[in-house]
Amino acid sequence: MKIKIAYIGGGSKEWAKVFMNDLALATDLSGEISLYDIDKEAAIRNKKIGDRINMHPLALSKWDYVVTDTIEAALTGADFVAISILPGLIETMRVDVHTPEKYGLFQSVGDTVGPGGVIRSMRTVPLFEYFAKKIKACCPKAWVINFTNPMSICIRTLTDVFPQIKAFGCCHEVFHTQDFLCKVLEVEKGISIKRKQLFTEVQGVNHFTWISKASYQNIDVLGLLPEFIAKNFINGYNEFGKPDAFRTDYFACANRVKMDLYSKYGVLAAAGDRHLAEFMDIDLYLSSREKPDFWKFALTPVQYRIERRDAKIKEAIQLSEGNMPISLIKSNEEAIDLIQALLGKNQVISNVNVVNNGQMKGLELGRIVETNALFYNDHVIPLMADILPDQVLELIKTHSDNLEILYSGIKSRNFKKIYEAFAKQPLCSMLFDSECRLLFKEMCMGTKDYLHMYYDFAELERSFK
Repeated sequence: MKIKIAYIGGGSKEWAKVFMNDLALATDLSGEISLYDIDKEAAIRNKKIGDRINMHPLALSKWDYVVTDTIEAALTGADFVAISILPGLIETMRVDVHTPEKYGLFQSVGDTVGPGGVIRSMRTVPLFEYFAKKIKACCPKAWVINFTNPMSICIRTLTDVFPQIKAFGCCHEVFHTQDFLCKVLEVEKGISIKRKQLFTEVQGVNHFTWISKASYQNIDVLGLLPEFIAKNFINGYNEFGKPDAFRTDYFACANRVKMDLYSKYGVLAAAGDRHLAEFMDIDLYLSSREKPDFWKFALTPVQYRIERRDAKIKEAIQLSEGNMPISLIKSNEEAIDLIQALLGKNQVISNVNVVNNGQMKGLELGRIVETNALFYNDHVIPLMADILPDQVLELIKTHSDNLEILYSGIKSRNFKKIYEAFAKQPLCSMLFDSECRLLFKEMCMGTKDYLHMYYDFAELERSFK
């Protein structure tokens, strides 16, 4: 079967290679991958890498990689659209992540909630407004798969600007929690399984999802957690390695936050501890620079991200020029599985970010939620989940409400409204209003190069003197 996939952000330094590898290992598929990126040089490198992947002896499908000069050329005739972009440069994240530290606010990620998540959203929403309009004009029937953060507000923008869009967001955070639960099963029962053999009921908002049911055959895996936590909480447990791996790997954690939240609420938070901490009261996990060390996760410095990006660029150059061997290995991601299901080749259940049409009880219809959905033959059907405990639901509702305030403010380009959402972030709760206003203005000014074409900075000066 031949299809066209438009890749917005086709110069991706990391995700594109994963996507291309998985495509090459998909059976009975071929067609065109149209790469569009404002960094055309990066897209050309990825085309060369894609061409080399085509020649790999293990490649099961062949793809025609095309670099386009315009987004319209990439989108026209597309059956699927993948969006994987960075709103601004990684260097811009210095403002998102490190400016709040001057005010005593420490963020472990800074891309979804908290001060950094708000400012990143201000850069992201206008771009996704543009993408939605172009998709509507060029390929209105295409399936749109978003991988960009902040995930929830990206999907909110796409579905608001183009209500008929067939869009969903993919995030692998839940996968890691499923891997963690597989290790719980192995430790407690001596049964070793892969995460796809585990049934989990997932619901929440992106990076703050919760697993309310987990089972393997007739074993209640969530029911094994109290004993597992009693033995492993103090030292922590890393399903991929040592509990102290976070000291050298900024993306690692020992799941102590996750276990602590389970002990509090009886359901399991299903994202990395770095993300979960930012959704909770600042006193719990992020009250100081040293606090994450106690909980065995890391504050991820932007300099690390920059060095990681630079290393990926060097690797891409080597791969594109044929100076490194192509390693063709299927990833743990599910995007290609979902594409094949939508083409009618199979059926897949996975957690995705979509509009709440009633599948998540207790949260307003129309909100963006992350829940399980059934993928098959041009359909994505969200699956109903049992209602979460009241305390957890209230935590989720607080963030969902705040996202609506934030989106409304960005959509209307209203600094006062955006600030309302900024001030309500749990990580900002320790600030006096005067401090919070100063921080907000400083962060807006710090990323002005990526905002001034969308927002009236004279209004910012008038409102935040």
